[in-house]
Amino acid sequence: MNNPVIGFIGLGLMGSNMAECLLNNGFKLNVMGRNKDAVAAVTARGAIEVNTPKELAEASDIIMLCVTTSDVVESLIYGDDGILAGAKNGAVVIDYGTSIPESTRKIGRDLAEKGVGMLDAPLGRTPAHAKDGLLNIMAAGDKATYEKVKPVLDVQGENVFYLGALGAGHVTKLINNFMGMTTVCAMSQAFAVAKRADIDPQLLFDIMSAGPSNSPFMQFAKKYAVDDISDLGFSIANANKDIAYFVQMVEDMGTRAQIAEGTASNLQAALDSGMGDGNVPEIFDYFMKLQK
Repeated sequence: MNNPVIGFIGLGLMGSNMAECLLNNGFKLNVMGRNKDAVAAVTARGAIEVNTPKELAEASDIIMLCVTTSDVVESLIYGDDGILAGAKNGAVVIDYGTSIPESTRKIGRDLAEKGVGMLDAPLGRTPAHAKDGLLNIMAAGDKATYEKVKPVLDVQGENVFYLGALGAGHVTKLINNFMGMTTVCAMSQAFAVAKRADIDPQLLFDIMSAGPSNSPFMQFAKKYAVDDISDLGFSIANANKDIAYFVQMVEDMGTRAQIAEGTASNLQAALDSGMGDGNVPEIFDYFMKLQK
């Protein structure tokens, strides 16, 4: 694609910075989003606001989605005013969110019937990295489709990984998030147990960090549990959603993820207690209050 017009849906913290990066690199941009302040910010810089996913797809060569759930992705794809109704032959849809792989594969099959390609390309790193084009991007889909849009991915990401068939990106991201969120929950509970037992949590950290348990995730858990600094930038609500998707994905494979089920149970309980907007290491407070 030479000078593709890009349609972007989902101007949250990550999406807004991704859109800014695209504008900074000279791309023409059509946008949709529920955050009107975010829409106003990008339209002030030259983006064009559209009213429906169909209208956006009709006017775009690459349609980028940076939204919260598989249900939201499906709502944008299907229906009379959906992307599927408006996408042009040869266009490409990229789902940057964390979605259920089987849903992604179904959407990809339906788009392919119209001659539209699809990549799932979940992201690593932070909104600050997005603004500077320094994301980690885990892209999957038909190789020719990937090569078609790779120059744009290279603008958005410092590290762009090709993982194979459609859905592999979302599988990889869910595995990654299962490992990370389970580690943070386990470390947070370890610090909570130490505090209940009158063990100096700083001393516990010194001991654990001197051995193989040391990791960036342990550092995140320690910052909140020991230093009272909330750090990670990923909410309990989002972690709860992703672990639930991981459990569902594993069930779709005909097996169980019992460790993930335990993580999911704790995250759901913290969410139910009103902690959903807090960063994941703040689950330490839930463990401190937990009774038999």
